[in-house]
Amino acid sequence: MKLSGSCHCRAIEFEMESKTPHPFMRCYCSICRKIGGSGGYAINLMADAGSLKIQGAESKEAYNAVIDGKVSPAERHFCKSCGSHLWVWDPRWPELIHPHAGAIDTVLPRPPETVHIMLEYKPDWIEVPKGPGHIHFSRYPDLSIEDWHKSKGLYED
Repeated sequence: MKLSGSCHCRAIEFEMESKTPHPFMRCYCSICRKIGGSGGYAINLMADAGSLKIQGAESKEAYNAVIDGKVSPAERHFCKSCGSHLWVWDPRWPELIHPHAGAIDTVLPRPPETVHIMLEYKPDWIEVPKGPGHIHFSRYPDLSIEDWHKSKGLYED
């Protein structure tokens, strides 16, 4: 599926191809909450890094978070004009790119369930939905983005 996205001020527009377009996983870690915002969590998709096309790249900047006292190699890309967070790219997995669902302008498919991760780091003020269709993990989930899509028959070949 072709994903098209942009920052809020539209200085940056981008597109990429994804075989895993369902925004099913909400991350509550401090990096996602503070950088990605939106309801106390961030939702990342997965796409083919080689398919990324950017207009307005001169308006883009990247941030490398500090995790356990070390600078992470993961680059969190954002618009330096309006501050919109766009995607994460990590040189340890150079073939992948993880766009923030909130930056995607393409209509995304509704996921059949929501996986809530890194709940150990969630602030008390955030209420996490419970019940059918909601799966919870203290830290990392059992399945990767690709494996979750495959397990639900949603992986787009």
